Amino acid sequence: MKRFYKDVTVTPGNGIALDGKPVKTPAKLPLVVPTGALAEAIAEEWRQQSETINPHAMPLTKLANTAIDRIAPDHHPALQEIVDYAGSDLVCYRADRPPELVARQKAAWDPVIDWALTALDAPFEQVTGVTHHLQPPEALRAVAIAIEGCSPFEIAALHNLTTLTGSAILSLMLFRQAIGEEEAWRAAHVDEDYQIEQWGEDHEAKQRRISRHAEFLACTRLLRLLRA
Repeated sequence: MKRFYKDVTVTPGNGIALDGKPVKTPAKLPLVVPTGALAEAIAEEWRQQSETINPHAMPLTKLANTAIDRIAPDHHPALQEIVDYAGSDLVCYRADRPPELVARQKAAWDPVIDWALTALDAPFEQVTGVTHHLQPPEALRAVAIAIEGCSPFEIAALHNLTTLTGSAILSLMLFRQAIGEEEAWRAAHVDEDYQIEQWGEDHEAKQRRISRHAEFLACTRLLRLLRA
């Protein structure tokens, strides 16, 4: 779509307007967000568009649309997907060799499991191998309780973070500000980084990772802007 507007403003109530016309979501709902900081950041995405509008360069707008159109009407499916991810969480599945990878997983992932037990009262169990292991029901129940009160915008960010990292526990740590974003990203890529060291990285995989990292950072930024 070609750019059709000149001025972008934040309206009273944290909406966005293009040449005075309120922006709407794909479902034709008002694009109104919880905080002025988030509204201004979304407005800046629209200002930065050139002659052609590039939706991929507007990750906060995309997250806001998702929160308003898909999650706000019924948040339960997204919450259940996060809980389902916790049922096969990345940090619970460990290698038995080589020793260097085993050590790296232990260093990066043991503190995550420990945090879940301490902060959420969620007793996740780690296993060797990739065969699915049923986690204790109380662990999954604890995750469900931890996210039940989240807003649609928080859920949108948490859901994306979970799919990007493969770990609902890491995502909750980020949400609770119990881990830094780059530390969490490295923890989510322990296996991948080890394989790259051994065999190298192809160009397409590198580009996919750059794109996913940008999306990851947009999610963590959204969470910060919701607190601003």
